[in-house]
Amino acid sequence: MARKTVRFNKSGLEKLPENKPVVYKIVTKSGGNNYTGIAKRGRVQERLSEHLPGGPDAIPGAKVVIEQVDNLPTAKRKEANTIYRVQPKYNKQGK
Repeated sequence: MARKTVRFNKSGLEKLPENKPVVYKIVTKSGGNNYTGIAKRGRVQERLSEHLPGGPDAIPGAKVVIEQVDNLPTAKRKEANTIYRVQPKYNKQGK
């Protein structure tokens, strides 16, 4: 499983691969997890751009950490596990 960290801005997001589903974390400057989510194959950059300032689902953050996974069910399990363990500030609780 490939991991990649980029700045949370338009030019950083353009460097992300689109060939597999991903679990992503939007993190603060200090490394705290503000939000965890998933993006389908071919929609990684588009989904993350929705979280940029001014987007429809804006989340504050400094960096994005992605982990590519083989399929969507695996991504959903990893997302749920991370949200349960970390309880990121901007994830809706009880999801």
